[in-house]
Formats: sequence, structure tokens, C-alpha cells
Amino acid sequence: MKYFKLSEFDSPDLVGSGEAMDRDFLSRLDQARSLCDIAFKITSGYRTEDHNRKVGGVSNSSHTKGLAADIACTNSSARHIIVTALLKVGLNRIGIADTFIHVDRDPSKVANVIWTY
Repeated sequence: MKYFKLSEFDSPDLVGSGEAMDRDFLSRLDQARSLCDIAFKITSGYRTEDHNRKVGGVSNSSHTKGLAADIACTNSSARHIIVTALLKVGLNRIGIADTFIHVDRDPSKVANVIWTY
């Protein structure tokens, strides 16, 4: 990966857990970062089941499968640029909150959706 270190995706309660991230997902995330030329600050990557419970994550969270990331974003124009880049690289499960963008590539869930928190 050009723009990320696996440690950026570690669950806060397990050093080295970023290794559990899906490589195809990370490759696409790296491609999206390249397209939009905006730094991505990862606020949540891989989550252990315990950490997922602590943060109120859903029981079948894509984070626990290494298939999701949350990217810090509070600016609407940056949000547009990031979402456009994610879609261009085939990442089409996107959640938009006030302070972050969730993206995942979980084949067990419905594709081509954007939701808000």
C-alpha cells in the first residue's frame, strides 16, 4: 500500500490486528486515496468482537471481518471527493456521518447503498 500502514487499522485493544484486514479492500481504499488526493485518517478499521461491543457496533459488523474502515471527514466538499473516489474504485457500501465516512466491502450485505447516521 502506498498511503497506509496496517497499524492504522489496528483495533485499539489488539496491537497488530490490522493484519486481519482484507487485502483487496485495502488495495481499493489505497486507490481511492490516490484518486482524491486527500489524506485519509482512519478512525476505525479492524475491530475485535470485544471492542466492537464497547463502541456499540452491530453484531455482524464488517469491521470485525476486516472489510470496513471509517475515514474522518467533517467537510462537505471533501466528503463529496472521497465518496466519488470510493465509488470509482468499486467500494459501494458507504455510510455518512457528521464526522466520518464508513466504507465496507462485505459480500454478505446488500451492495450499492449509501446511508446516513
